[in-house]
Amino acid sequence: MGELRFYKKKKKINAGLLKSILGWVFDILVVILTAAVIVQFFGEKTSMIGPSMSPTLADGDKILINRMIYKFGTPKRFDIVVFKPNGNESSHFYVKRVIGLPGETVQIKDGEIYIDGEVLEEETEAEEILKPGTAEEPVRLEKNEYFVLGDNRNNSEDSRYANIGNVDIKDIRGKAWFRVAPYSDFGLLSR
Repeated sequence: MGELRFYKKKKKINAGLLKSILGWVFDILVVILTAAVIVQFFGEKTSMIGPSMSPTLADGDKILINRMIYKFGTPKRFDIVVFKPNGNESSHFYVKRVIGLPGETVQIKDGEIYIDGEVLEEETEAEEILKPGTAEEPVRLEKNEYFVLGDNRNNSEDSRYANIGNVDIKDIRGKAWFRVAPYSDFGLLSR
């Protein structure tokens, strides 16, 4: 009879241990799945190439791209977007600020940006634009096109130049949202 009691206790201990192990396995699987979703949609990383977004971003800064945001909405004026120019998959990612929105007309004259004939009031102080490029004449944006500029307006290859031009929504990978390096500037990017 003593052996039977010992066997039942051992069986209960094994059942409790098994339940505990299964709970841990489930928790680990949930964490792995959650991490995979976060990396897939919010964790794609790219590097800033060149000084075109200075002072906001510097050459070599590592940034994360939010790929989900534009699946539920569209880029807003002053968003920092990441895209491949003209859908060129062999090109590196470009990182620029949205200035003109679909349906608007953008023009650069006398060093200032005009949207539909009105001077654009920017959120941050920007230098006078010395080279208006194709935007010297009014540029009409189609329903899925955006006009983008680098923050370093006089040292940026952007929508003012024919090899970049207006950026189609289908070519925008996502919104630059978080700087991961250098560690001294680690954190969310301001709009």
